[in-house]
Amino acid sequence: MSAKDSRVATRATSDLPALGFSANGERRIDYQSILALAMPLMLNSSLQAIISLTDTWFVGHISTQAMAGMASIYWIVIFFIVLFGGVGLAVQTLVAQAKGSRRFWRAGHAAWVALWGTLATIPFFTGTAFLARPLLETLGLEPAVASLALEFWWPRMIGAPIGVALWAMLGFFNGIARPGLTLMTTAVVAVSNAVLNQLLIFDLHLGMAGAAWATNASMLIGLALSLFLFLRGRIRRNYRTHLTWRPDWRSLSRQLRLGLPMGLLYAADLFGLSLFQLMQVRLGEIEGAATQIVMMLTSLSYMPGVGIAMAGTTLVGLSIGAGDRAWAKRLGNSVIALTVGFMGLLGLLIALLGPLLIRGFIGGGDPNAPGLVELGTTLLWIAAGYQIFDGLNLGSGFSLRGAGDTSVPAVLALVLSWGGFVPLAHMLAFAPGEGLVRGLPQFGLGAVGGWLALLAYVAALGLALFLRWRSGAWERIRL
Repeated sequence: MSAKDSRVATRATSDLPALGFSANGERRIDYQSILALAMPLMLNSSLQAIISLTDTWFVGHISTQAMAGMASIYWIVIFFIVLFGGVGLAVQTLVAQAKGSRRFWRAGHAAWVALWGTLATIPFFTGTAFLARPLLETLGLEPAVASLALEFWWPRMIGAPIGVALWAMLGFFNGIARPGLTLMTTAVVAVSNAVLNQLLIFDLHLGMAGAAWATNASMLIGLALSLFLFLRGRIRRNYRTHLTWRPDWRSLSRQLRLGLPMGLLYAADLFGLSLFQLMQVRLGEIEGAATQIVMMLTSLSYMPGVGIAMAGTTLVGLSIGAGDRAWAKRLGNSVIALTVGFMGLLGLLIALLGPLLIRGFIGGGDPNAPGLVELGTTLLWIAAGYQIFDGLNLGSGFSLRGAGDTSVPAVLALVLSWGGFVPLAHMLAFAPGEGLVRGLPQFGLGAVGGWLALLAYVAALGLALFLRWRSGAWERIRL
């Protein structure tokens, strides 16, 4: 290709993200551009992991029972938030495709539509707040653990719509490839959360409820900051954010059709994890607390992995908006490879440092400390194995999300989680005569058995989503 032809090709594809040209004028992936987008998203997701670790650290210093109480409902809480919060999850995809097609006002409007949709979630979250007591009674937790879990549940559900609204705003910033604004907002939330945890849990003696109220208040601060950024300066001028606020039922319906399967996908996954974690609590306080600590430590790999994968959503969406699905596929493949490599290496590092890291979550003089360290270290090595497949799951899933392919991945997650993972975890974890249901074979491997089931599930889901991406079925989807 001549220099002139190369310049013409460059102008013709100037709107494509992460585009570079080799010496002979062929298109190539610009990994520097991908990393420039992914790095703030990784840091942002790492901060979200730190927020969860902060909550876990403060709750762990209340008591082992408090940690077990949080473990019993942590994933159930997240399950309901993502199930009802799909309208916020859809924003990044719609904004990226709108920006890629240079219809900037639609990008701003998508964020406003999600905020209106968030208001509609308030009755659902309020109703869910009343489900805690009958749910915990059904699970047969120890009364002290159930009481602590209930303290956390109520305020966390009441404040959940704030989190959905914040997702929508951060999705807008990610969709327009301004992840630095997302990072700044999340940093403010993280600092606020740490200060408020100390104030509400210990200084004002609110205990477990204080941890939930601290999360709510810090997210409200983040939402206020994100709205301020959304309505000022270049974003206001380019995306007409001050003019596109009016409710639009047609747009809301479209975002719900896209977002509800997204929420269902993550909800199906999280529901399985919540039942899994409840099984660990049912096995004993040490098993429940060790599982909670390991979950939080693996989030140090998982959340940055989410950041890399979220870059795939933006890059795929921008490319599709610009009309080049072949380029979207190349970018998606690159993001998947980066996610798998990063999460695999970091998972191994966390396992190597396991005993040291686990001790940091245990209060001084806790008689359960030796058992927690021993079991937690074993679980971290199993977790190191599934991080590789979780990278495949995240990279493929978020690339599909950028293309608007959400229904089939949701069904895959639902079938594999509820039809495979949950019964397998029950069979491997509990001994005969124990457990939540009867009629299944029970092998009595304890927490280790449950985590082996988790490894098998994540491997199956990751491979299924990767095959869905490679099939190219998403290329026929039009939003």
